[in-house]
Amino acid sequence: MLSAPEVLDQYYLEARCQLLELAATLDRLDVAAKRDADESVTGDPRLARLRTTLGMLADRQATPDRAERVLRLFSDPTD
Repeated sequence: MLSAPEVLDQYYLEARCQLLELAATLDRLDVAAKRDADESVTGDPRLARLRTTLGMLADRQATPDRAERVLRLFSDPTD
């Protein structure tokens, strides 16, 4: 089992890359919505899930089951 510093050393660049990709996706959505004067994605449950997930990931008091909670959020069969 890796220590906390080892986990950070091993996974930092990959996590950074994934966060940058998500930021770029959200930027593209914002630019497209402004360009087209279209807010049709505002109520889209997929976008809501992405934003909910960001809050879950940013919670410093979160328990170490984030991946499970995110998976459950994206596995919701109601969509």
